[in-house]
Amino acid sequence: MTTLTDLRTRLQWAIEIEHSIIPPYLCALYSIRPGRNREAVEAITSVFIEEMLHMTLAANVLNAVGGAPVLDQPGFIPTYPQHLPHSRGTFLIPLARFSRPTIETFMRIENPESPDALPEADRYETQGQFYLAIEDALQALCAEHGEQTIFCGNPARQITPESLDYTGSGRVIPVYDLESALAAINEIEEQGEGLTPKEVWDGDRDMFHPELDEVAHFFRYQEVLLGRFYQRGDTPVSGPRGPRFVVDWDAVYPMRDNPRTSDYAPGTPVRDKRSDTRTRL
Repeated sequence: MTTLTDLRTRLQWAIEIEHSIIPPYLCALYSIRPGRNREAVEAITSVFIEEMLHMTLAANVLNAVGGAPVLDQPGFIPTYPQHLPHSRGTFLIPLARFSRPTIETFMRIENPESPDALPEADRYETQGQFYLAIEDALQALCAEHGEQTIFCGNPARQITPESLDYTGSGRVIPVYDLESALAAINEIEEQGEGLTPKEVWDGDRDMFHPELDEVAHFFRYQEVLLGRFYQRGDTPVSGPRGPRFVVDWDAVYPMRDNPRTSDYAPGTPVRDKRSDTRTRL
């Protein structure tokens, strides 16, 4: 990613990536019977709302560097099952009801990169590596051409906290320069993966319980799967050791699964790359 055109292309891809994982989350959410699985409903709802924030932040960065987000081009609306757009294609994402295998897939979507993972601008293994490549490109292009040249977009195209009534966790960040662009990308990364390789927290307050710290997406889904909340002092290595997370896997509407819902068998180890351990799903 060596040109401004390359950067704009990857930022458009970022919008596509964030958009593509919202329908599977909504499908699982809407399959849960009303009044059941309150804690799981809150977890999935908070994640998909934050994914919409991530779309907004990626669009703000694209607008700031003189691009124009496109939401109506052929192929933008995904068909399922599909791989994460522009990834290595190591697993399929279906539209499926709320279930253990569905939550396993969501964990694969949000799986953090290992601490020594390299940036990958295409055919990435994790979303974190893709966003690291965008960060590197922003910094390199500004160093070579200057911030004023790179951040040439119309400021009036920015979505700001005043123009968007956002009620989820995290924050809307208007982008006008390198510092605010990196802050926007960091917001996306931290909500998905956590603040540091050794922490499960994302630095925000829980959307439904603002008195509590919020865990990142991967670990939020891990709470659902393991039936236990994270508490202060827990790490990716320890796993969640807090109060019980109540899940009724049967409290869902009947829904026909696509026979290609996954290209991996139950029990496949999913690497928690933050701690270099494996979580068996």
